[in-house]
Amino acid sequence: MKQILIIAFSMWACTAFGQARYQEYYDSLFLKGSTTIYDYKNKKWIFTDEQDAALGTLPASTFKIPNSLLALEYKAVKDENEVFTWDGVSKMHLGTVVNAWNKDTDLKTAFKNSTVWFYVEIARRIGRNRYKKILKKCNYGDGNLQENGIDFWNYGALEVSPKNQIEFLIKLYEAKLPFSKPTIDKVKEIMISERTETHTYRDKTGWTRKNQQDIGWWVGYVETDANVYFFATRLIKDQNDNNPNFIKGRKELTKLILHDLEGGVK
Repeated sequence: MKQILIIAFSMWACTAFGQARYQEYYDSLFLKGSTTIYDYKNKKWIFTDEQDAALGTLPASTFKIPNSLLALEYKAVKDENEVFTWDGVSKMHLGTVVNAWNKDTDLKTAFKNSTVWFYVEIARRIGRNRYKKILKKCNYGDGNLQENGIDFWNYGALEVSPKNQIEFLIKLYEAKLPFSKPTIDKVKEIMISERTETHTYRDKTGWTRKNQQDIGWWVGYVETDANVYFFATRLIKDQNDNNPNFIKGRKELTKLILHDLEGGVK
């Protein structure tokens, strides 16, 4: 009994310390949300807000990770280099024209640029029933795909929590998802955003809006020589709040915390 109490106290102390220690980063940028990290080597969770880490919201473009897996596995694209033709209509996101979307695009470029129209076409080819089946097998999100529109990850009712995002990413890293190894390896390659002599980031950002609130994500994992750290940062703000830190803060906050961890990313 005494040993159980010691373990429970240690887990509480780690969580409480993390929340207190890292809140100052959020306060300095006038941001609200949470960062969740999993230390793979030490099998340890670090939370800035453990309650928030369990709450689900739309995944926005972070869904391009499972979407790319399905696209390659079920041949919605021939491969990551197949080009879809832009229809010539200028594309917008949350009221802003996105020039990077206004061109012919392949999967690897669409992932990098978060090209919505490309993944909408992917979703048409995959079909809603297959999404329901595979997402359930992956234990990804709450399974609510009742949205009538095709883009259910940006504007529907599907919800995924930061902790669940990381659980999915751990399965991806360990190749324990219901996809072939070539598919998993290719998506891991597409996900790389930064590679140096000391570390490699594989990740995806996301940004959408629901109920007059902006939801901003950065999820992924970073591999170092000594460890792997999985992360999911989600920021929430009122859509009328023009905080300039909202977009850049997703990565900035996460990297500050990763840098601070013992043996973390330098």
